[in-house]
Amino acid sequence: MTVLLISSFQQLLLSFAPVFTQPSFGNFAAIMAGWVWCHGRHTVTGAIVAAGACTKHFSCYHRFFSRAQWCLDSVGHVLLVLALRWVADDAAVLLGMDDTLCRKTGRHVWGAGMHHDPLRSTSARPVFAFGHSWVVLSIHIALPFFPNRLIAIPFMFRLYRKRKKPRPPGRPKGERKSTGEATDREYRTRPQLAAEMLEIAAGWLTGRRIRVVGDSEYSGKSISRQLPEGVDLFGRMPMDAALYAEPDSPTGPKNGRPRTKGDRLPNPAQLARSRAVKWFKTRVEIYGRSVPVWLKWQRALWYNSAGRRPVLSVVVRDPSRKRRDDCFFTTDVSATPAEVVETYAKRWPLEVAFRDIKQELGLEDPQSRTRRAVERTAPMAMVVYGATVLWYAWCGHALRERWFVRSPWYRNKNTVSFADMLATLRQASWAGRVLTDPAVEAGSCESPQVLSIHGVSSLSRAS
Repeated sequence: MTVLLISSFQQLLLSFAPVFTQPSFGNFAAIMAGWVWCHGRHTVTGAIVAAGACTKHFSCYHRFFSRAQWCLDSVGHVLLVLALRWVADDAAVLLGMDDTLCRKTGRHVWGAGMHHDPLRSTSARPVFAFGHSWVVLSIHIALPFFPNRLIAIPFMFRLYRKRKKPRPPGRPKGERKSTGEATDREYRTRPQLAAEMLEIAAGWLTGRRIRVVGDSEYSGKSISRQLPEGVDLFGRMPMDAALYAEPDSPTGPKNGRPRTKGDRLPNPAQLARSRAVKWFKTRVEIYGRSVPVWLKWQRALWYNSAGRRPVLSVVVRDPSRKRRDDCFFTTDVSATPAEVVETYAKRWPLEVAFRDIKQELGLEDPQSRTRRAVERTAPMAMVVYGATVLWYAWCGHALRERWFVRSPWYRNKNTVSFADMLATLRQASWAGRVLTDPAVEAGSCESPQVLSIHGVSSLSRAS
């Protein structure tokens, strides 16, 4: 018995049809449906069982990830085009880049290694975990039914692989300590992987203004010196960053190479302590709240990072002094200081997306072992997330009041979480199947069992 999704979601999936061959698209649609309906571990086998895909051998769906000829970047391109519907033509496209850790077990998982675990680590004690580190590029959009909140939709993915270490003297030549490590020629740092994805995305967004935001790891020279045309970076700057004035234009014939940078300027920490520059008191909209802040800023060259491209450096102070001073920058020198702070805060929706994908769609659950399967299976959870959000923005929000029943303790809830979007998709799909399935209308004794398997025990045979 195949579990069907609501027809509007099926129409959304048709946008991905040009990316696949006809057999592969059938497998893709079945896996997407199973991923939505899966309530346990989100493995490939669990997805096809949840979808009721019994017409093919289960190995066909595993080969979809390990052998089928399709490109994950092409799937991401479709997600990006669908998301651009919610971005005005004259507005800048906001992109976010970050990485997330997917914990794994097993020695023979391709590409897995020991990575820093930010959730378990503290400033005094770093903790490391075995697993995959995914570098993700996302587009951040504001939906019409919730305009004051941004939602991040991941659309490009790269697996970070650790550098292969030299073979110890006593280890035999044929023995391998681990699998999936990158050679010196293959090795790319996380910022280099992000820069590669950003260059591809900029090619897809030709003619659009692009703003990309990343934390301190994605604000260095690997990205800031390789920004494509029309792309501006917003990031965090160290308080001891070496800043310089822009060089003066040569006024006459001089010997030697022209200067690449001017005189040394105060670094952000010195600017914060300086009494010659007064603090500008204002309020900024960050993380859904209006927050009072004090600002100082200067236009400078951050030569070690951005090279000859000028940046706008903004020092932020909390008036209550509960948080230490911080500094942010942008390569868009026409931006206002408050805009720099507000834009940097817009990177947070990607962290929320990671949390939702892991808890609701099982990003860490797939048990693939081979290279191609590893590189494709986990990102499928992010594709399901993006498709569900876009379906809800397209037509699902109109069905929420009809099919979604609030819990008694959430009667006054006026915000929408991804769990609400997923529940709306499931309940609307079940309602459509109950009303159209002849077996259910005839009162078949098999139907209530199927409904209870998928966690909708409230629907009885009488429905």
